[in-house]
Amino acid sequence: MSKLPHIAMLWVEGPLSYVEQLCVQSFLDAGHDVTLYHYGPVSNVPGGAAVVHGDAILKRDDFIQHGRTGSLALFSDVFRYHLLTQSQNTIWADTDAYCVKPFETVTGHYFGWESESHINGGVLGLPQDSRALAGLLEMTRDEYGIPEWYSDAAKAKLQAQADAGTPVHCSDLPWGVWGPQAVTHYIRKTGEDKYAFPREVLYPVPFENRRHLVKARRLAAAEKCLTDKTTSIHLYGRRIREFLASRPGGLPDSGGLIDKLLKKHGIDPTLAPVFSKKANAEAAE
Repeated sequence: MSKLPHIAMLWVEGPLSYVEQLCVQSFLDAGHDVTLYHYGPVSNVPGGAAVVHGDAILKRDDFIQHGRTGSLALFSDVFRYHLLTQSQNTIWADTDAYCVKPFETVTGHYFGWESESHINGGVLGLPQDSRALAGLLEMTRDEYGIPEWYSDAAKAKLQAQADAGTPVHCSDLPWGVWGPQAVTHYIRKTGEDKYAFPREVLYPVPFENRRHLVKARRLAAAEKCLTDKTTSIHLYGRRIREFLASRPGGLPDSGGLIDKLLKKHGIDPTLAPVFSKKANAEAAE
């Protein structure tokens, strides 16, 4: 068997919570080499993962934050496109992607549908010569660019604002503009959507059912979403951390899916508690 792809992740700064610990550890336990990139001090990283400063991929002194949420997901989007362009045999994984079983690819493509309308880039493998990857990288060079997939009316409105000297920054556009929206557009445009997995592979538990991951009484419902084709479970990082933080001790139900996975990988959630909403904004999705 050929060597498993390298897994690359980003946590801009701060301590990992047990949610991120679980995801990093799951890849290590599946046999992947893992590199966690960062820009500021980071802690609670599972042993075995390499910790590398993000300047090795993309030197930045400032970080794009989403205007409404303060999330660094926009910067994380840019970072992953640069990383994939520079890396061989590498798959990007957000720190809320739990590895069910090893990721393997012959073509270098590794991504999937999260809904009937969009492909998510939370797990993203694209070969270095991918035309979709080239399009994503080019698009993110202009923080005031107008997305080419927008409707004519929407593009005309944005162009009028730009012509008036008040262009709209990417941080003020709807959520996901450089993420799922862009990934879906360019992968479809180039025909690389033929490689996209169905939802059951990477995003088996729907967003609207994300709390099923936490609740013991919803264990059967969560596990019912998993099939023998499932290789990853999206844990909906910022949203699930906020929900966990609202619970007693910031812990999932004993006997719930996340609790079961924590025990499987030997992670004590009390040693790396979930963050507050403010701290969530300081870390990449």
